[in-house]
Amino acid sequence: MSVSYAAHERARSRLIFALDVGTLREAGEYVRSLEGLVGMFKVGKQLFLKTGPRIIKYIHERGGEIFLDLKFHDIPQTVARASVEAARLGVAMFNVHASGSFEMMRRTVTEVGRVCRTEHLRRPRMLAVTVLTSLTEADLRTIGVDAEMQDQVVRLAALAERAGMDGVVASPMEIRSIRQACSPRFLIVTPGIRRGDDQADDQRRTHGACEAVAAGANYVVVGRPIRDAPDPRAEAEAIIAEIAEGLRVARTFTP
Repeated sequence: MSVSYAAHERARSRLIFALDVGTLREAGEYVRSLEGLVGMFKVGKQLFLKTGPRIIKYIHERGGEIFLDLKFHDIPQTVARASVEAARLGVAMFNVHASGSFEMMRRTVTEVGRVCRTEHLRRPRMLAVTVLTSLTEADLRTIGVDAEMQDQVVRLAALAERAGMDGVVASPMEIRSIRQACSPRFLIVTPGIRRGDDQADDQRRTHGACEAVAAGANYVVVGRPIRDAPDPRAEAEAIIAEIAEGLRVARTFTP
């Protein structure tokens, strides 16, 4: 699928590659291979606990942007303080769990904003995780949530927006409902992206990149399909083409 340079750049900036690996060496290989191609690198719990801020510094030195995916969930003060430290690391985005409460999210937004103004830091985009893509409605029932999956996701997204969060992390299956319930500029970051015959693994609510973006996702997070490909860079290019097609279909896409 051939796209113009401008369309390629718009699509490229929306691709987040999940650095779900266990060592700084492995992470460095993917960063060097994909730098300048993907819009952002996602650093999760395993890699951050293994390397600490070294991986953040390394990606920044290579000119990359970072989505710090630690999913903070604790009492409001603890999450707010942890979020301030994430901002001080210079990451472009980080996330908390929306189920941590309105007050937890509200205080996080307030404290991060205050510190960024005082210390002249770039304010990161703050996201709230709705319901993990690995969960099903049966899983919700098990933990005492009686709402339908879509209703629960939309409820948490609306709560996050009211608390001042910049957006949410949600599966491809709930994008359209969130778009209807929240403002056009509210960000939706979507994991659970698979291509063709890709294995779902521990993901349950999945879709393709084109469909997710066409439905209204601002960013898609892709890990295994790129990481496990014989040529990760070629696979990333193929997904970028799918994102570009999704943007074309959407037409009303809001950056």
